[in-house]
Amino acid sequence: MQNIQQKNGFNAKQFLIWMAALIVGGFLGTLGYEWLNNFLNFVATVYTRLFKFIAVPTIALSITTTLALLGGKKDIGKIFRRTLLYTFLTTLVASILGAVLYLTIAPENLAQDLITAGQNDVPANLGKISYYDHILSVVPDNILAPISSGNVLSILLVAAAVGLTLAVMKSSENIQVLIKGLLGLQELLFTLIKALVWTLPLGIVAFASQLSAQMSEGIIVGSIGKYVAVVLIGNLLQFFVVLPLFLLIRGVNPIRVFRGMLPAVLMALFTKSSAATLPVTIASAENNLNAKKEVARFILPICCTINMNGCAAFVLITSLFVMQNGDIALTPGVIALWILISVISAIGNAGVPMGCYFLTLSLMAGIGAPIGIMGIILPIYTIIDMIETAINVWSDACVCAIVDKELKAN
Repeated sequence: MQNIQQKNGFNAKQFLIWMAALIVGGFLGTLGYEWLNNFLNFVATVYTRLFKFIAVPTIALSITTTLALLGGKKDIGKIFRRTLLYTFLTTLVASILGAVLYLTIAPENLAQDLITAGQNDVPANLGKISYYDHILSVVPDNILAPISSGNVLSILLVAAAVGLTLAVMKSSENIQVLIKGLLGLQELLFTLIKALVWTLPLGIVAFASQLSAQMSEGIIVGSIGKYVAVVLIGNLLQFFVVLPLFLLIRGVNPIRVFRGMLPAVLMALFTKSSAATLPVTIASAENNLNAKKEVARFILPICCTINMNGCAAFVLITSLFVMQNGDIALTPGVIALWILISVISAIGNAGVPMGCYFLTLSLMAGIGAPIGIMGIILPIYTIIDMIETAINVWSDACVCAIVDKELKAN
């Protein structure tokens, strides 16, 4: 039975422990004890910090070592091209699906006084951030800046540059020692990841309690009706219909992939960060799906940065809603243009909490749209962000599973 479970990428014991932790955490959050909520908030913060801490070197070492070892071989080109292809296709479909749902459900405009009041809730300074500044921040001006700021795109850029340089350099004793040292650090890192994953049920209790307490206290309340319905329905269809269809079309069993990647999907749901979830995503792909290390450790760090299905849908739907309330005509040409913008923007967005919210706010501020709506959306964005991040990580897993199968078949 144990061999069958391992082959199918599903550990029933682990699943039951995680579900029990989820239920216990949800129950504890409803008790309303301030001391308990404070303690569990502390535990949740510790776990989030630890995974974010590990995520930065995970991205850097995974990309660097993979490119250093495979950079001169044809396989790396295949992996990269297929990763980009499926990333673009899944993100494009998510955006198009969002547009179709928006036109079908057709949210009405909000009252002007409500929009004006929402302006006060827009986080300070965010309305002044341009997408140009976001792109410029990717280029580091010193070696420590990407690490100290946790800039995922910048880390990816530097790691890729170092890895490719090591791949094309003439082999020497010093270069081999350097690569072996990096591989040793990577193995150490993955041992730490396994230890964190082993203790993760405690983190799930804390995360679930945190969310349950917020809902019980009425912090996550309110809705602007049809707009929220468009976002949530679009995300759920992408999760349960579109991505499984991609897997089926490429001959991959979606149930097996989902079971194997469930720890990462749940982790993403609570942390609201693809980057923070990355260590669990890689561990799940390697241990539960039996994905090749060179595939998982190369694809997943890239995907956690550029493969943002949920973000693309949110950017498009929210942009259309804000522009509609700003009396901008949503012609087929305008919608098509913003589908393209949402895909490109999502690919360039970092996998951090509220990253899509900040990105959309910057885009809307740049065209002079009524960003007061973003203040209205803010109180309910926690739920949206949770679902988006889970979809992003689920999409990363699907891309990894498809590319891994295609490479094994060749």
